[in-house]
Amino acid sequence: MTALALALVLLSAVAHASWNVLLKRAGDPEVFAWCMLVFSTLLLTPLGVALLWYNSVGFPGMWFSVATMVLHVFYFITLGRGYAQGDLSLVYPVARGIGPMLVPVLAVIFLSETIEPLAIAGIAAIIAGIYTISWWGNFHQVLRSPLLFLRSAGMRYAVLTGLIIAAYSIVDKEGVGYIQPVLYMYLLNVGATLMLVPYILGNKGRSAVGTELRVNAVPIAVAGLLAFAAYAMVLSAFSLSRVSYVAPAREVGIVMGVLMGVYLLKEPFGGGRLLGSTLTVGGLVMIALSP
Repeated sequence: MTALALALVLLSAVAHASWNVLLKRAGDPEVFAWCMLVFSTLLLTPLGVALLWYNSVGFPGMWFSVATMVLHVFYFITLGRGYAQGDLSLVYPVARGIGPMLVPVLAVIFLSETIEPLAIAGIAAIIAGIYTISWWGNFHQVLRSPLLFLRSAGMRYAVLTGLIIAAYSIVDKEGVGYIQPVLYMYLLNVGATLMLVPYILGNKGRSAVGTELRVNAVPIAVAGLLAFAAYAMVLSAFSLSRVSYVAPAREVGIVMGVLMGVYLLKEPFGGGRLLGSTLTVGGLVMIALSP
């Protein structure tokens, strides 16, 4: 992985963990997620228009753009529901962990990418770290009943979110080959915002939107900018390096999320989380050193 791609991934990880903390603190995470999409879309419209003026958007790029819009609609719904029914320290690592576990396999199958042995070891270390953080102290239960964790609604939504992350990572790796990455991100924002309107207004109502805006106007604005910047940096990294490297490496944000949970949300930090964080950072280093 190049130095620039790695820097983009690390900055993205900090931004991503930060907006997820703000989302977890929301009164209604689903409404909060939509409001932050609206804010970032409106604020960045001049940039989007300028990028459209100087960059063409044709086929097949547009098909990838539409596909990622649909996937991100479901992503924000499942992520919001996960945070509404589960802890940040549980939902975030699992949702972010499923993706990198599947992306390298999908990249080899669908994108004909190859993975160096050191990178394979790094990916394995990151995945091991993620699940150590998530399930430390419950390994015996997981081994006896692998699907036990799915009894929790928060966990079910976390797993669904992870599957969606894996799918849109593959779609977006191809999409940024046809559309400039920041423009691609802006189109994603616009499409997901509009597609979510019937769901938010039909299921939540205008009063819920008004309440969330009154209570969390500043966090919504900050989260919107962080979310846009975080994924725009990942898309740029996709254009510079292999998706099978970028997707797992960006999960160093899980360590950031755990630390934010400890210091901002006062969640416990035991030996399992320390070991998991160490494994994750070690995996990132191995991927960064891979050619």
